[in-house]
Amino acid sequence: MAARRDPRPCSIADTLALVGEKYSLLVLREVCLGNGRFDQLVRNIGAPRDILATRLRRLVDAGILTKELYSERPQRFEYRPTRAGLELEPVLLTLMAWGDRHLRADGDHPMVVEHSCGRALAPAVTCRACGDEVRHEDLTARPQAPGWTVTGPTAA
Repeated sequence: MAARRDPRPCSIADTLALVGEKYSLLVLREVCLGNGRFDQLVRNIGAPRDILATRLRRLVDAGILTKELYSERPQRFEYRPTRAGLELEPVLLTLMAWGDRHLRADGDHPMVVEHSCGRALAPAVTCRACGDEVRHEDLTARPQAPGWTVTGPTAA
């Protein structure tokens, strides 16, 4: 079978095209922590200023962040998450928990996020319909894109 030019239609790929660039998720991390001023972002992320400015523009244009004026002279802005940006926060928390489990065997976690119950957050993906925690063995993928199956494109 000849290689197909178009990859599988995928919301993961579409999302990564938007937030998968270097520093984009770190910008979102900082903004969700309440650090939305440019100098805070530069300091806490360590990104070059020009690249950070590009990422911020892209995230604002995509509706993930808003840009609000906080100083007229000189003109300065603060970035805040939109509803769409806040919907990405569980992704960040899940990535952090994965990193704590698999990359920090010493148990030395650089940040702990507490839930309103007073305990350290232990994020879990649950099914909204039944409330059960999602496990790999309970999932069945059903491709909806025409011409695609789980294993790849259908024969033409």
